Amino acid sequence: MEIDRSGLAAFLRRRRELLQPEDVGLVRGQRRRTSGLRREEVAALCHMSTDYYARLERERGPQPSQQMIASIAQGLHLSLDERDHLFRLAGHHPPVRGTVGEHVGPGLLRILDRLADTPAEIVTELGETLRQTPLGVALTGDTTRFAGPERSIGYRWFTLPATRALYAPEEHDLLSRMFASGLRRVTTLRGPDSRAAHYADLLLERSEEFRRLWDAHEVGIRPRTVKHFVHPEVGRLELNCQTLLDPDQSHQLLVYTADPGSESHDKLRLLAVVGAQPLG
Repeated sequence: MEIDRSGLAAFLRRRRELLQPEDVGLVRGQRRRTSGLRREEVAALCHMSTDYYARLERERGPQPSQQMIASIAQGLHLSLDERDHLFRLAGHHPPVRGTVGEHVGPGLLRILDRLADTPAEIVTELGETLRQTPLGVALTGDTTRFAGPERSIGYRWFTLPATRALYAPEEHDLLSRMFASGLRRVTTLRGPDSRAAHYADLLLERSEEFRRLWDAHEVGIRPRTVKHFVHPEVGRLELNCQTLLDPDQSHQLLVYTADPGSESHDKLRLLAVVGAQPLG
């Protein structure tokens, strides 16, 4: 496929002009004259230089890579159809759709962008973190930094002991059963050639505890609504976890809140001041 430079430039300009700062979690300044987003704002959302993005809108520069196009699609909050169109304009075949996709839908992103003062994250069905709010990073650390199987919290639970330090000891047994049960469910659902099956094979080789739990064939172990964290800066927190599901991508938005007036509520406010710490 060949790149359609004029079509790509026009599509990018139009999508940028349609987005407002509040649509992507930005603050609208009093002296703002631009009807949509500025190029530098889009470039920051897409994790690239303003010069690189500007050249694309001006029909210049080298053909962007698939990784760069995926970043632009996410930064512009495109739908799956819009993302696929962007890939074709850039001269690439669109990624395969389905549960292995990591493109977060604009609906979940819009909600996440409005939760700046709340711990929240978007995860895959394997517990791989795709996005976090700033307070989410402050609570659990930057869990988007992991690569390979370690991106999955279920995999880290059985292979990286430091993972468990953030959770109250009295919940460890239940969490172990839940992660093993959840991985069995996804493996059965997605099949023997899936990423879930690959993670299960790795854990069967590397964790005696996982082998024991896997052999128990438990299914349907659900997480508790109330979760107990042990943060290295503010101590124990009791947080309610609400979940919103995107069925098209099997992504979940997890939102953590504390009861108003509770000690955990005060600790969350303190955590917002303390900021993100380099956990684990």
